[in-house]
Amino acid sequence: MQEFADLVIVNAEVHVMDPGDPGRMSDALAVKDGVVAGLGREDADALTGPSTVVVDGGGGALVPGINDAHLHFVSAAMASYGYVRLDATAAPDWSAVVEVIEAAPVGADGWIRAHGWDEVALGPATNQVLDARPGVPVVAFDKTGHQLLANREALRCAGVTETTEDVDGGVVVRARDGSPTGLLQDGAMELVSRALPPVPEETLRPALLRMQELLHSLGITSVTDPGLGPASAGLMDGAGSTAALGLLGDLAAAELLTLRVNVLMLFAGTGGATARAVEDGLRSGLAGAYSARGIDARQLRIAGVKVFADGIPRSGTAWMSEPYGKACTHGRLVIQGGSDAERVGELRRILGCIDAAGLQAGIHATGDAATTAAVEAILAAGNRTNDARHYIIHGAFSDSATLATMAENGIGYSTNPLIRSEAGDIMRAVLGEDRFARHQPLRSALDAGVSFNLASDAPVTSPDWRRTIVAAVRRGTASAPGDPADPERITGLQALASMTSNAAWQDHADHFKGSLLPGMAADLCLLSDPWPGDGEIEALLDNGIRLTVAGGRVVHQSSTQFSSSSNRS
Repeated sequence: MQEFADLVIVNAEVHVMDPGDPGRMSDALAVKDGVVAGLGREDADALTGPSTVVVDGGGGALVPGINDAHLHFVSAAMASYGYVRLDATAAPDWSAVVEVIEAAPVGADGWIRAHGWDEVALGPATNQVLDARPGVPVVAFDKTGHQLLANREALRCAGVTETTEDVDGGVVVRARDGSPTGLLQDGAMELVSRALPPVPEETLRPALLRMQELLHSLGITSVTDPGLGPASAGLMDGAGSTAALGLLGDLAAAELLTLRVNVLMLFAGTGGATARAVEDGLRSGLAGAYSARGIDARQLRIAGVKVFADGIPRSGTAWMSEPYGKACTHGRLVIQGGSDAERVGELRRILGCIDAAGLQAGIHATGDAATTAAVEAILAAGNRTNDARHYIIHGAFSDSATLATMAENGIGYSTNPLIRSEAGDIMRAVLGEDRFARHQPLRSALDAGVSFNLASDAPVTSPDWRRTIVAAVRRGTASAPGDPADPERITGLQALASMTSNAAWQDHADHFKGSLLPGMAADLCLLSDPWPGDGEIEALLDNGIRLTVAGGRVVHQSSTQFSSSSNRS
């Protein structure tokens, strides 16, 4: 008996994203039982039956479901749907930030939690909220996830005073008299975050489901949440707790999780990581939390461990081979240790623990010295002998030698062009023109053979992947358009590959997702218009998402009218 497709899409510009044939195109696609069952009009016609849903693509681009391989799903959900918003729309200047906080309702736990202020738009943070809302603890996380502002009551609740010692890998910004201003950076954020009551499930659960709906509306079918677990208080807003990790499992078990999610566990925050902390975390059994519940690893899996090797250039905590910023500092690793050599040694022990456990390491490194140290630590851990696919997050490179080493040893690279675009002007001032021009060397990575992906780092930037692709193609900033002669530009379709097939490689999932080859998962994104040429790449921003399919299931559709037919000519 003839078995027909569940869904057929015809009259579409199908970008197969076949890693073996990057330019492969088709005009139709058929879906059966959650996988791609056929390509081309001949297959589509043969597989169309009485109950097949047939979609006329209208000439729009059909691409694999987008895979944002560095998106803080839990934190982005809370930033969008759980906290008081302090983005530029809600609070365009520091006085407006204070006004929003003064008017904000107090949460059921007695705290006011806010998110989204950005020094790029507002100017430097100092003590702007220190005296806001007397008697009510207030914490306001910045857009980058590397800084927070606290008022006096929050500092009191956390026990942060003028006698509080600086934190390894973090900065407690102080007034001239030594008293804290309320601004805490990188590892020091944990001083306040640990005093926060846990985000209640009745708040987090609906926020996650709403965020999932938003991501599907953007054509996104897969994400990697880089940092959930016991050290979540030291990352972003601290919402990515072990309880949040468990809640994702609950959603998957209830078949409410339609987004494919990979998780990196976090056993040490943004400063002071040790091999002992990682060893203890691995011994806890958290890595097997989902498999023990029988959850399909194609839907939700724990992939590995996130490690912070350094901080960020803005706060002077990135480790660079040459001095940078107003303080003219090199920065350093934020790994625990009394010297550079000790910190490098501890980083190698950390990577050795992760590699020995058969898990993947995602290493945050924003300075070129930190990136080189991380790559060397991966090699010392024995990556040459397995397919761990350890990778560098963000990354900086003083020359092409490190990229060549990464390509030779199967070390991946995940970076964020939209951050470079939106924060580029302040980054240029911190790094200098020459170093900023080399920042995110996408073409060099491509030419070297590095498997790299582009990601949003939401909520640091928008999860709208179309903006990420435009940023990769143009490489401009808010004040300066990209240089057409920039040697690190890549094409729009190369950027698309980095958010589909390349991202699947990082997930150890390139055998079942990331392309539209027959037999692959039917994770699809149908656009309203054809894919634009690089000269008109900005047209992608207005190219609407008509349909998103995850595992053969329609999870988003616009006002497109579907039709069913058993007789197509």
